[in-house]
Amino acid sequence: MEAIQSTTQIAPTEINSEPAPNTKPTATRKHIRGSSLLLVGRFLSLGLNLVVQILTVRYLTKSDYGAFAYAISVASLGSSIAVFGLDKTVTRFLPIYQERKEYNKLYGAIIMMLGTIAIIGFVMVGLIFALQSFIAGAYIKDQLSLALVLILIVFAPIDALDSLYEGMFAVFASPKAIFFRRHILGPGLKLVAVVAVMLARSNVYWMAVGYVIAGLIGFGSYVLMLSGMLRRQGILQYFNLRAIDMPVREVFSFSIPLLSNDLVYALRSYLPVMMIEYFNSSVGVASFRAVLPVARLNMLVYQSFTFLYMPLASRMFARNERKGINELYWQSAVWIAIISFPVFAVSCSLAEPLTVILFGKQYADSGIILALLSLGHYVNAAFGFNTFTLRVYGRVRYIVAQDFLSVVVALVSSFLLIPKYGALGAAISTSLTLIAQNFFCQIGLRFGTDVEPFDMAYFRTYITIFLSGLGLFLVQWFFDPSVYISFVLAVFVSGLVLVLNRNELNVEQIFPELLRIPFMKQLLSSSPRSSSAQKIA
Repeated sequence: MEAIQSTTQIAPTEINSEPAPNTKPTATRKHIRGSSLLLVGRFLSLGLNLVVQILTVRYLTKSDYGAFAYAISVASLGSSIAVFGLDKTVTRFLPIYQERKEYNKLYGAIIMMLGTIAIIGFVMVGLIFALQSFIAGAYIKDQLSLALVLILIVFAPIDALDSLYEGMFAVFASPKAIFFRRHILGPGLKLVAVVAVMLARSNVYWMAVGYVIAGLIGFGSYVLMLSGMLRRQGILQYFNLRAIDMPVREVFSFSIPLLSNDLVYALRSYLPVMMIEYFNSSVGVASFRAVLPVARLNMLVYQSFTFLYMPLASRMFARNERKGINELYWQSAVWIAIISFPVFAVSCSLAEPLTVILFGKQYADSGIILALLSLGHYVNAAFGFNTFTLRVYGRVRYIVAQDFLSVVVALVSSFLLIPKYGALGAAISTSLTLIAQNFFCQIGLRFGTDVEPFDMAYFRTYITIFLSGLGLFLVQWFFDPSVYISFVLAVFVSGLVLVLNRNELNVEQIFPELLRIPFMKQLLSSSPRSSSAQKIA
């Protein structure tokens, strides 16, 4: 037990020792309702981003798109390095400082985080330009890929700062403001950039420049909007530069160990792309990267719920509402698992025809890659916010330990599979790493938090999902039905999963408005039997 104790300065004993009044139904309802508004926004941004992806893939040749995707991956890796784990730290510490009314620490933390990211980001850009000859000789064989890296690396510090502001939005902004900035403006700027390049009949270089410009405009909007929100909420009046207290030890003792989590993400997301480029070609990168955004749609609901989970759970932790956090965790996980299932069903059972429809026949070989990636991403989403909950409890040592084990899985599987199997090996390695990391985090819940690693109240939900997914796989394997039959079957099974688990969704308590929609009352109303959700209520 000692091995998993937090190294952070904010420990449970430093916060109220007396439990707060039980307000967990309200907190859970607030989280799911606010997250569901963001889910609607996520669907809108999904449409915009999917259009951007399809237009980009179809406009560029496969080799050009492979080089562009490689450069985007390098820039994203640079962004992960520059952000220095502070995008995860900001949503834990700022709500606690605000709850305690420690505004000098709150503003000190913001200034310190912004400065750290800016310095790391711009030093990294300088190093890439200074060492470009060495990089070209040792790591990047394709000259087009190198040229695009030199353009898009400028995007790395911009994206890192954008991520930090996004975290601050989760703390201070309303769901409606987040809805507009994150899900409308951001992807809309990318779409404008791509369409402008296509109308001008420009090449892939201008596509890269367009992405950088869109990033700059998006970051500028974050700065303006957040400043206005702090002023309207009356928080800006507490800003006093002379009284600033920078909580260096508290913040960095939490964020630096969490760099291991960024390392796992980097190995899972960017190492496969770089290894495909090195051992295979840009065409192999294109086969993998083209379908990766489609597979990540399985994380759509998860990502929407994530945005509000960390600040809310941190405030509950500060108020010592431990049972409330358990409810918040599992109720959120069940919503994610059930609502995400239709995406999983379609992206697995219709992987090959879906790939051809979206990206053309030249990407037909990416169908099996899409199916494997979808499996890993869905499993990662369906069990909820285990990593985020460990962060809320400050279990930094355990997070580092499980990250180390995940790194081992990523490295071993990548070096065994990618040199031989290329993009297919990368898909297998990525899914294995996702599933392994999720398993390690669930174990961590048992020893480091008050959250059950598996709440038996929801056993029926997860066994239904497992059997439904297995049934779809077996039908495809033995009967190979047409695309139309497969689609109808996926929709039917998804509806069945929803109906069988409507009690666990607790719609009457969380979203009574849905029951006013025709047919929704019959579909989503809890059955007369007592459910776990009704017991919670």
